[in-house]
Amino acid sequence: MSGYPELTREIDEGEDGPQVAALFDLDRTLIQGFSALTFVRDGAMHGQYGPVDLAELAMAAASFELGTIDFSSFLTGSARLLRGMSETDFEQVGRRVFEESLGARIHPEARAIVDAHRRRGHTIAVVSSATRYQVEPVAAELGIEHVLASQLEVRDGLLTGEIVSPSCYGEGKAIAARALAEQFPIDFERSYFYTDSDEDLPLLDLVGKPRPTNPNGNLAKIAARRGWPAMHFTHRGRPGLGEVVRTGLAAGSLLPSLLLGLPAAYLTGDWQRAVNITASTWGELATALAGVEVRVSGEEHLWSHRPAVFIFNHQSGLDMLLICKLLRRDFVGIGKKELQSNPILGPVMSFAGTVFVDRMNHDKAIEALGPAVEALREGMSLAIAPEGTRTTSPHPTRFKKGAFYMAMEAGVPIVPIVLHNTLDALPKHWFIVRPTTIDVDVLPPIQTTDWKHEDLDERIAEIHQSYVDVLG
Repeated sequence: MSGYPELTREIDEGEDGPQVAALFDLDRTLIQGFSALTFVRDGAMHGQYGPVDLAELAMAAASFELGTIDFSSFLTGSARLLRGMSETDFEQVGRRVFEESLGARIHPEARAIVDAHRRRGHTIAVVSSATRYQVEPVAAELGIEHVLASQLEVRDGLLTGEIVSPSCYGEGKAIAARALAEQFPIDFERSYFYTDSDEDLPLLDLVGKPRPTNPNGNLAKIAARRGWPAMHFTHRGRPGLGEVVRTGLAAGSLLPSLLLGLPAAYLTGDWQRAVNITASTWGELATALAGVEVRVSGEEHLWSHRPAVFIFNHQSGLDMLLICKLLRRDFVGIGKKELQSNPILGPVMSFAGTVFVDRMNHDKAIEALGPAVEALREGMSLAIAPEGTRTTSPHPTRFKKGAFYMAMEAGVPIVPIVLHNTLDALPKHWFIVRPTTIDVDVLPPIQTTDWKHEDLDERIAEIHQSYVDVLG
């Protein structure tokens, strides 16, 4: 089911089958901003471009904007800076840029639209003037099989600094789409094209269902004149003042939540009660202030078996707050050792009993889990992300063994918590929370009393697959 039904209703209720194509531009359509700028910034940071190179790029961009050179000339001028570079090395650059930046900039609304087209069995392709090194990691993340992009010339495994003509720009996009239709039974009259730019009019005119997406000024005017429905995505890009204020209030609510818990500890001598009050208050107060609504399915599994090891898929800096809201009391977290030196989070997490693990040292990490196992035996639950670090994708990465080892050693159940769309609210590398409704599935507890060490990999694989299945 789509998290954006107002955007996918037409697709969900429409025709199915591969004769319907769903074609997507990349920049400002599938992702926020322009991927080329991100690649230039990455090249400058890693010493690939010097001041003269950057000046040439700036002049080429200005000439293109003024209309004194065409796109092919602009692309060729940019490609010359790559002359002599190994194609394999540039592919690695593309993957790095995706993991560090572009992955978090995929519009969640665009992800929902792509998923809707996939459910209907449509032929899905990215048609972009960018190079495949920019496009392919994004397409792979979204499960888009076909990539139609501008091609850089390669000889003997090295980039020559030239492009293969024609580039996939303007009329070139329509040419590329027609070539795709020669391989697959596409009916353009039934097909969609999503783009932000009026430069893509040749392909917009080719399809029966043009869909301007975050349109620039010219395309917005054309769309209004022709009656094309335009879409505007809101979960990426520059945040509004309200979102900045909400985020500040949510972060600032940690202190009053902590102060609320301290009197209970002082009067009763029970520090765990103070931690419980702080965690539950902060979870409720901060999510409300940030505009985050949480819908939980299987909430009874949060309470039916305690102590337990609660595991969750880790996508966002918001996850810790959500865990506080869900678990509320009598639990401790497992955190990376680097957080212990954080001037704000370090003392608070230490006060809450967090077990810090050095992820770079396997032997020390296993040794550090001893106090966590002991806490389980004494009746405290644990909350841990078995992936070990945040991802830029909703797809769960490989699970590490620590959480499952601790549950087995303490003889307590594992309770999987599946967070569906925390990326919509606060993706990795971002700092401002966007108001979002987050869906959570709590799966039934999994007993570990009959587990054996030699079967641990198989058990972990089964639980990982349950996340894949629930997340779809």
